[in-house]
Amino acid sequence: MKQLQFRMYRYVFQPTLVGVAVTFICIPLFIKLGLWQYNKAQQKQAIHEAYDQAKLDEALKFPLGLTDSKAINVEDWKYKKVTVQGVYETKYQFLLDNQVEGDRVGYHVITPLKIDNANEYVLVNRGWILGKDTHTELPVFSTPAGKQTLTGQIWVPSKKIFTLESSDNQSTANAQSVNQPWQQVWQNMNMAKYKQSVPLVVSELAIKLDQDSHAGGFVRNWQIPAERITSNLGYAYQWFGFAFTALLIFIYVSTTKVRSEINADNL
Repeated sequence: MKQLQFRMYRYVFQPTLVGVAVTFICIPLFIKLGLWQYNKAQQKQAIHEAYDQAKLDEALKFPLGLTDSKAINVEDWKYKKVTVQGVYETKYQFLLDNQVEGDRVGYHVITPLKIDNANEYVLVNRGWILGKDTHTELPVFSTPAGKQTLTGQIWVPSKKIFTLESSDNQSTANAQSVNQPWQQVWQNMNMAKYKQSVPLVVSELAIKLDQDSHAGGFVRNWQIPAERITSNLGYAYQWFGFAFTALLIFIYVSTTKVRSEINADNL
């Protein structure tokens, strides 16, 4: 097969089949990876904007009936500012382990709230408390009694949970939870496991108690959920740079400078 060749002035562009194949594989791949990182940065930027805007908006009434994740799109409520009234149910509250505040390790206090005039509960993250010197000793904290009016941002716990427990062990634990003492410390905020472990109708949405709310809160320096936007943009530009560099290398190795006809005749 005749090799492709282009001549321009004193240069000949004559790419090899291997060079063409490698270039046409690498450049689209690098561009695809760059777009992937760029889209991640855009998604995180959108989360930042939604998170900041929710702080300025008027609080919405907490939505009822959102107890089935398959029937609704809970993502539509993420970071919305809401208000709700109800009574804390301390029997099924728990401590979320391995939560860091500054350089100190402690827990987040998660307490279900019985919503006023409804047969439904919502989990409320009341904030961070310091842990004891040993993990076997749990911190002591109080929970206000009576009707509470609280304001906070909607929190949709992630379904991507890393755990050392097998799915069979979790199912067995859920089946036996009625006859076992309540688990006071949880390693992950596993909403599905929680709903199977309690005899309550629990909303798919949770609430992070606002810093200005006085409904039994603790340290509430909530972190912005999206981070490393500049890093994702940096990676995107890096992949785009690789694509451009691959094109330059392909052109360079495929181009040769030919001798002038005058010099060729004198030889």
